[in-house]
Amino acid sequence: MAISHQEVKYIAGLARLTLTEEEIELYSRQLSDILGYIEQLNELDVDNVEPMSHVIDIVNVMREDKHLPSLSREEVMANAPDHDGEHFKVPRVVKG
Repeated sequence: MAISHQEVKYIAGLARLTLTEEEIELYSRQLSDILGYIEQLNELDVDNVEPMSHVIDIVNVMREDKHLPSLSREEVMANAPDHDGEHFKVPRVVKG
């Protein structure tokens, strides 16, 4: 199935894209090729193929949530490059 230049222009207009003539030509060929591959897939007999959501079986591996003690304020502040004992100090990022 061939995609015409007019169809590419129409689709570009829907997407609010401005395309050059070279891009229209390129996309027309590429979209036609893609639709050709889809037509090939439509020729396959898939009547006895079960639908699936993944090619391989995927199982979520979950672990139990464990309540662990938090770090103390002193331990946290020991890792900060600059602090006042209660808060991290960082360089000003907003001019004020």
